[in-house]
Amino acid sequence: MTPATVALITGGTSGLGLAVAERLMASGVLPVVFGRSGERGRSALKTLGGSAVFVRGDVASESEVAGAVDAAARRGSLRIVVNCAGVPHAARVVGRTGPHSLGRFADVVTANLVGTFNVVRLAAERMAANPPVDEERGVIINTASLAAFDGQVGQAAYAASKGGIVSMTLPLARELATSLIRVVTVAPGFFTTPAVATVPPQAREALDRDLVHPQRWGNPAEFAGLVAHIVENQMINGETIRLDGAVRMSPGLRRHGS
Repeated sequence: MTPATVALITGGTSGLGLAVAERLMASGVLPVVFGRSGERGRSALKTLGGSAVFVRGDVASESEVAGAVDAAARRGSLRIVVNCAGVPHAARVVGRTGPHSLGRFADVVTANLVGTFNVVRLAAERMAANPPVDEERGVIINTASLAAFDGQVGQAAYAASKGGIVSMTLPLARELATSLIRVVTVAPGFFTTPAVATVPPQAREALDRDLVHPQRWGNPAEFAGLVAHIVENQMINGETIRLDGAVRMSPGLRRHGS
């Protein structure tokens, strides 16, 4: 009997990650959602139902990610990884209270970039042992941001963390090609997720002015639809795909302060 296809989805308890879990589950994939909040994990399982599994942990923890990879492998054949975990951040390099916190800069890079790489390396090792199916052992999809290209004032840390994900996409794809594993990055623009609730109305209005077409924020289901297509289309590899409705962010507020 052929083992079930399993997807490990970090940040899979809400927003983009949960939408990905729903979409992949609808196509017969068993989702293992990974996140830091037990409350959000339980809520995600109620939404997903069926055979979905929640594993609590932090993407920057070697042992916790290893545990999630093990949990996924116990459910079947780990062939899909989607990295949606990350933290938003905005602070000026020189603000009213002084220079940007070096510790906070490191925290953002650790959560978004180091955490993504941690998942990639541990999952790829497990995937490399899979028997090939249609000349492929697995696909890893990472999440960057349009801030990697159009970072605004106050986004130095966030843009650096997401730019690192973009920069490592091609070398990862080239290296893991020998194991028949693809690596692709999606760089979403403005999407309606729980994190949007933390954006002040004035900032939201400023971002809306950058919209081109469609004149709205994206739906997580649209992000999930692209992820599902990447999984199915083997010719997409080593690429960063902008999913942003042609948005190019303006520099943002330049006044002194934080």
